Amino acid sequence: MSNSDLIVSLDIGTSKVRVIIGEISDGAINIIGVGSADSEGIRKGAIVDIDRTVQSIRNAVDHAERMVGISIDEVYVGIDGSHIALQSNHGVVAVSNEDREIGDEDIERVLQAARVVALPPEREIIGLVPKQFFVDGLDSIQDPRGMIGVRLEVECTLITGSKAAIHNLMRCVEKAGLRIAGIILMSLASGMMTLTKDEKQMGTVLADIGAGTTTLAVFDGGSLAAVSTLPIGGDYVTSDISYGFKTQTEHAEKIKLKFGCARTEDADKNLKFKVTRVGSNQESEFNQYELAEIIEPRMQEIFQMIRQEVRRLGYLEKINGYVLTGGSVSMPGVLQLAQAELESNVRIAVPEYIGVRDPSYTNGVGIIQYVAKYVRTRTAVASRRPARGRSQSGASRPGFLEWVKNLFREFI
Repeated sequence: MSNSDLIVSLDIGTSKVRVIIGEISDGAINIIGVGSADSEGIRKGAIVDIDRTVQSIRNAVDHAERMVGISIDEVYVGIDGSHIALQSNHGVVAVSNEDREIGDEDIERVLQAARVVALPPEREIIGLVPKQFFVDGLDSIQDPRGMIGVRLEVECTLITGSKAAIHNLMRCVEKAGLRIAGIILMSLASGMMTLTKDEKQMGTVLADIGAGTTTLAVFDGGSLAAVSTLPIGGDYVTSDISYGFKTQTEHAEKIKLKFGCARTEDADKNLKFKVTRVGSNQESEFNQYELAEIIEPRMQEIFQMIRQEVRRLGYLEKINGYVLTGGSVSMPGVLQLAQAELESNVRIAVPEYIGVRDPSYTNGVGIIQYVAKYVRTRTAVASRRPARGRSQSGASRPGFLEWVKNLFREFI
């Protein structure tokens, strides 16, 4: 197996850091390794302690390496957060070939032309999403390769982010001894994996309810139309349980994962458990119904905030459904509660791969699928050899293909 057959994604979340190794074989993706570690140094999706974040990344990478028996050198890093913004732009070039046949070089040049835009000094371009190409005025072209023309244009969406947030993310990954093969917007990657062509065309909201934040990605007209981040997530549910039962946050999280139910009408009063109270060794007994009484109002609030944010973005009347993902949607009763609060069609997206069939892995698997499909000339991201200690210098080796250099030149 060659090096280019492996793609590694890194998802740095508020509660967990996840590393997923994907193997590309005859065009099909197999998930061969997963590593996760408790996330330290992250608060509400933002890095607040670089050293602790670095250690969390190393722990997750080591876990994945031991599972598969390889050494991970390069990763595709997912990025999200309230600093992300979308901006439309246009690029135009003349076809360079004498026979006027549009080739890869022409497409690369028009995409680079579309990246030329005035940005505030504190912002950088993360990526570019082509909406459609034009060849001599003919629109709605998805792939102009091989077509004959004189003038090539592209209408695209530029993804920009805070320079400080991007560089802090890069710093953590590099200090963990890894090279960055690319930075991918997680909302975009997850949407490309979880949504059907019709869902993206007719208007759908992908809501990633994580531990510290809820990220919304609106797809309309076949492409990503808007993104937003709400400062609320599953950690708020855990905090409510902690206060309601007067127990430590660690215990509250375990109770939520084991006995949690999002609706009181689905809860079982006969399902009982014991809780150790703060400041004593005494245990008090509660049942699932009492737990659901704490969880349901907070989950209702999250869905109400999602609906309000979609209205603020101006897409409420255009949306035909919602797709939920993220670790906080695995709880029983979440789907039914969401359907009631969002007043729309709702489904939960789960990756269809053995070992990662959980909504919390959607981002990591989505990055692998996105890279395999859209980053056509991939760089090697792992080497098939016994696991060993990684270099702490993070120094790059030769071998980055020119296309990847151009696409991610701000970050590498």
